Amino acid sequence: MDRTERFYRIEMLIRGRGSVSFAELLEELEVSRATLKRDLDYLRTRLDAPIVYDRDSNGYRFDAPSAGRRGEPAHELPGVWFSEREIHALLTMHQLIAGLDNGGVLARHLNPLLDKLYGMLGANEGESREMMKRVKIISPARRPVDDKVFEVVGSALTKRQRLELDYYTRSKQSQRRRVVSPLRLVHYRNTWYLDAWCHDSDGLRRFALDAMREVQLLPQKAKEVGMKTVEAELDSGYGIFAGKEPKWATLHFAKEAAQWVANEQWHPEQQLEPLADGGLRMRLPYTDDTELAMDILRHGAQVRVEAPAALARQVATRLKAALAQY
Repeated sequence: MDRTERFYRIEMLIRGRGSVSFAELLEELEVSRATLKRDLDYLRTRLDAPIVYDRDSNGYRFDAPSAGRRGEPAHELPGVWFSEREIHALLTMHQLIAGLDNGGVLARHLNPLLDKLYGMLGANEGESREMMKRVKIISPARRPVDDKVFEVVGSALTKRQRLELDYYTRSKQSQRRRVVSPLRLVHYRNTWYLDAWCHDSDGLRRFALDAMREVQLLPQKAKEVGMKTVEAELDSGYGIFAGKEPKWATLHFAKEAAQWVANEQWHPEQQLEPLADGGLRMRLPYTDDTELAMDILRHGAQVRVEAPAALARQVATRLKAALAQY
């Protein structure tokens, strides 16, 4: 068993038997005397386990609790049911969360858990910093979210209450107060969005958190909308743009781009057709061509829009406008 499993086993033995001798612990754990001494010392000094040696019973027991139910120790080892590999996976996930965490809100609340995970691994501060350097999350073009906005939105989502917010629409360069019922948080391309029922427009809408100027939690209960309805209306389009009536685009990728695109998911319902010349044909649904055109343009001369004609014309217009800048 690994170190964290031994910690758990030591606690369970003492809790179950009341007092356990050093010899019994050696037999149960199948470790050397030096290893067991280090484990007991670590439990006491780093994890604050109130383990004491009792001369009368010639064994180790928990010290009398200062709190908790009578007959039970107040202390419990936090999370020791995790194996070492599972702890490493959790630390990696913490780095991922930190990479998604624009305002540092999530990381701030998770730091106590992070400290406990480090303690369970036996890592000191220097080792902990070195460990976290082994995972790096790069988030280009990230749009920061005010930490207060994130916390209020998250609270409304979990408590199922309505939100009042001042929302700035960039395309119209205008700000408007809205009342919404939050339904789902979405992280897409380094930006946080809130899927919600808008009570002003009486429909499902998607709001960027960085465009929320002020948010206030309201006492009214949020309107309940089934997740299947949310997914059907907001997830059927391409990228972050929603819509109810999807159109289909057909894209022809040259051989040079095909080897990359073949392993990419542009849309869950995309259809891929390998071509004899090494190229690739992709068919996929979209409702708004804004983001789809942007993704097509990043492949430059390595992609051609076969259909529909309106999408092909828009891409061609954008290419000509870009060329005119040079």
